[in-house]
Amino acid sequence: MKNNEIRIAVPPAAITQTSIALVWDRSHDTAEYEVYVNGALYDRVKRGDCTVEGLEPGTEYELYVKGVDASGATDKVSNILTASTRPDGGVFNICDFGAIGDGNTLNTKAIQRAVDECAKNGVVVIPAGTFLSGAIYLKSDMSLRLEDGAVLLGSQNPTDYPIKRYRWEGIEQDCYSSLINVKFDTDKRFKNITIEGSGRIDASGVALFLAERAEGRAARGRAICIRNTDGVYYKDITVKQSPSWCVHTVYSNGVSANNIRIFTKFNEKRDKPYPHLYNGDGFDPDSCQNVYVFNCLICSQDDCIAIKSGRDEEGRAVGICAENVRITDCRFGSGFGVAVGSETSGGVKNVTVRDCKFTHVYSVASVKAPRGRGNVIENIVYENCTGEYRDTEHRDCEWFRGGIYVDNFYSIAKFNPNAAEPVTDATPKIRNVTFRNIKMKSVVSNAIYLAGLPESPLDNITLENVAAEGAGGMKAYNINGLTMKNVEVITPDNEKYHYENVIMSD
Repeated sequence: MKNNEIRIAVPPAAITQTSIALVWDRSHDTAEYEVYVNGALYDRVKRGDCTVEGLEPGTEYELYVKGVDASGATDKVSNILTASTRPDGGVFNICDFGAIGDGNTLNTKAIQRAVDECAKNGVVVIPAGTFLSGAIYLKSDMSLRLEDGAVLLGSQNPTDYPIKRYRWEGIEQDCYSSLINVKFDTDKRFKNITIEGSGRIDASGVALFLAERAEGRAARGRAICIRNTDGVYYKDITVKQSPSWCVHTVYSNGVSANNIRIFTKFNEKRDKPYPHLYNGDGFDPDSCQNVYVFNCLICSQDDCIAIKSGRDEEGRAVGICAENVRITDCRFGSGFGVAVGSETSGGVKNVTVRDCKFTHVYSVASVKAPRGRGNVIENIVYENCTGEYRDTEHRDCEWFRGGIYVDNFYSIAKFNPNAAEPVTDATPKIRNVTFRNIKMKSVVSNAIYLAGLPESPLDNITLENVAAEGAGGMKAYNINGLTMKNVEVITPDNEKYHYENVIMSD
């Protein structure tokens, strides 16, 4: 078969006993894609991903994709990819270990017994019902599957979440365990952990947030916190109401999130907000490498996705970079878009956000690293994205400064952009950031905000085919190399500023 332009790949860890996920970079002159399995047409999709379901465990499959143009003719053909499903390690239903799904019985011990007894490549199944639980701890080479109608409901009692030491807001510190964790009693790395299924994970965050703060013995837990794992796969699950960041993945390599739904501001219907909660990020890959997020819906109270790598001196000492992150064909329904930072002290590089839609979201893109972080953020691309924010709940402040923004003064309310400080290892550097084919409209924020440090200017910032409307127009400070091609900025009084081909060296 002729290979013509489409390059398909299996994202990291994105294989189960019965499914294989594929991704590719889609072209906007291709109307749809035909996905073939063993030479037979499996599905037609318009996105740049497809999950092939209903496969046999431990079986090899041949997969390829054809691009179809508007006339129905094949215009591109992919490479042929061979992949095998995971072997069948058996099913371990939590009810067989004493769990009761009545919403009142505490099932922590029963669920943990199922996990501990799970064989290699086995699946711990949570069936239909509401299963109340405290913290559970997963292990290598297993899947946790929530079936249709299943709810894993977090206990509201802080004593059900043992205090452990792990990273929170960029610093290793005492934290309440999350609802779903990996084991803490080993220094070894974990591998091949999957959390999947059409059920829901409800972390009881409103009540637990208040209870953990009242007790005050440690930092808040999360709904899910997976650490030190090679091969993490989140598939199809709904996760909601976390007491802090919702899905936090730390020091892990090969992470995929496929068709997951996260709600940290509202319930699934988006008609009832969760009171009291703040700092409620959706998904945080933290000092992780080779991360793929595709076909997901995130409605967040804070950053929808935040790519992080540690804070200040400790983050630099740990020195684990966040790199090779790919976010495609996702939808965002509240919050502050896709962020890089602000905890970036281990460095961040090679991030792509493509073909995403932001609705009721304050910003499409934010790259933020204040003084103290140090290290380098580089090679960041946002492209083919649309966004709008018609609400007035938030306005530009030290925490968010525009619909599209890069900010080295993040978290500082008042500052002099011309007041330089000595360059040290705590001085951050942001370079090679591109915004391409972006449309963003806001009634309250700056349209575009770019602010480097006078002692460490932003380097090589490119805006190409960008249309941004906002209350503050465009602001730019301290940049070495700003390129604007076909950029339109619209102010509230409908003044339009067009930059056809502008290159500024400093």
